[in-house]
This record gives sequence, C-alpha cells and structure tokens, in this order.
Amino acid sequence: MRHGKYPFVIGFLFAPVTLYVVFVIAPYAQAFQISMTNWRGLSAPQWVGFDNYRRLLDDGRFWQAVQHHGVLLLALPLITIAIALFFAFLLNVGGRSVGGQRQGVRGAKFYRVVFFFPQVLAVAIIAVLFQMVYRPNESGLINGVLMKIGLDPVLFLIRPNLALWSIIAVLVWQAVGFYVVLFSAGMASIPGEIYEAAEMDGASKVMLFFRVTLPLLWDTLQVAWVYLGIAAFDAFAIVAVLSVDSGGPDGATTVLAVEIYRNAFVYSKYGYASAMGVALFFLTLTFAALTLRLTKRESVEY
Repeated sequence: MRHGKYPFVIGFLFAPVTLYVVFVIAPYAQAFQISMTNWRGLSAPQWVGFDNYRRLLDDGRFWQAVQHHGVLLLALPLITIAIALFFAFLLNVGGRSVGGQRQGVRGAKFYRVVFFFPQVLAVAIIAVLFQMVYRPNESGLINGVLMKIGLDPVLFLIRPNLALWSIIAVLVWQAVGFYVVLFSAGMASIPGEIYEAAEMDGASKVMLFFRVTLPLLWDTLQVAWVYLGIAAFDAFAIVAVLSVDSGGPDGATTVLAVEIYRNAFVYSKYGYASAMGVALFFLTLTFAALTLRLTKRESVEY
C-alpha cells in the first residue's frame, strides 16, 4: 500500500487475470478463428468465412440437438428445483416445533448425506450404473422386476419417445442432491422467528412454503435455474455413455456437445465443429442473460 492503492490491486489481480486470459479467453478466441476455416486437423486451414454457419442453418441434426436442449431447459430445472425444494423444506422446517423453533424431519442430517451422495460419483460412473438400471432384459433393475411380475420389458433407451426422458431422469437424479443441500443452506439462514410468527397467524405448512420460504429463497432459486440451464446445454457425458450410438436412436437423444465431438473427432471437421461450439457458447450466454433479466426482482429483507 506504500506505492498506492492501484498498484496494490493490480498486483493481486495480475496472476489470476493472466491465467483466465490464457486458459479461457484465448481458447474461445481460437475457436472463433477456427470456425471461419475448413480445417480438418492435418492440412493447413483455409479461410471460408461464414460458410460453416450457413451450413448450420441447413443441418437437420444441429436443429434436432437444439430442440432437445429446449426440452432439457424446461424439464431439467423445473423438475430438479421442484424436487429439491420439497425435500429441503422437509429437512429444515417440515417437522414439529421444539421450543418455538421449527425443526426438520427426524434424521435430517442423515438424509442430507444420502441426497448428496450422487455428487461424489463421476458422471461416467452414473451413466454406467443407469445402463444396468435400464437394460431391456432380466438383468436390468427395472425390467427384471417387471418381467418377474409378468409384464413386458420397457425399452427405455431404445424407443425414441422414451430415450430422451430416460436421460432427463438420470440428469435429475444426479443433480437434485446438490440443490437439496443448497436450498437447505438458504432455508437455514431464514430466522426461525419468521416461521413462528407465520404459524401464530395460522399459516399451514403449504402457506409457509409459498408465502415465506419461496420469497426469501428467490436469489438462490435464480442461481440454481442458471446453473441447471447451463447443465442442460452440456449433458455430454450422460448422453455419450448412456444413449444408443451416442445420441441415438436416430438422433433422439443427441445434444450439441455430442454433435461437436462427432464432427471433430469422427469426421475430422474441426472448422464445422468449432462453429457449433460458437453457437453453443452464444446460446448458453443468451440463456443466462435472459434468465437473470427476467427473474430479477427486489431483494426481500429479513
């Protein structure tokens, strides 16, 4: 500080900003540059301008992946947040009052650990586990039970109308535990006096949830929605491992990350794959900006 405030601040920011520019900004800039070429990985890249982006407009597989992202953007945040809020409410204020303080259900600490357990597993391991759950024969967890009681097996990952929703179920199962813990932390910061005052006014548990908990958790919900939306634009590992033929059957579960991988490392179309990556970048950025804008509201003080 002897040399002034600004040299002191710049000294602390220099290293992290440099690392961010080298490992984040520079690869993005390189991807933009490659997307303007027809580079195939071996020969020298030739400049083609916006030709790759014009091809995207006529690529049915690209639009099929975008459509799946639209389904994921609606289903994944809605289902995950609804389930996580329900369980977090039970774990924090769903029990009886003790000494004027609202308590969670019995064994709440144990349940938090159980809910969070999927977060410690690698995504690829989760996909392999659900391959065994969804197997279309007697060795599958679900179909094994169905066949033992005399019902026909369900082809979860083979039927096009079921495959995407089966993968969404896995994404929800994998994500919900983290948001249970996140919402539980937010609910734990709400003063118990607020719940006590609401109960004295005759509020039921349903009213406590909608009139007290939700308004005071709005900022946390906003962040959760953005994070889940970004996850919906990814889903690469689950789709690549769990789906038939990495995005099948017949593209019924494909997402942009899978198409980027396929074009880059199977067809060696690095320029076209980079154009898809740029499109995915702007879709994700637009979603985050719109979500933060549309869900913006005044903070509730307590």
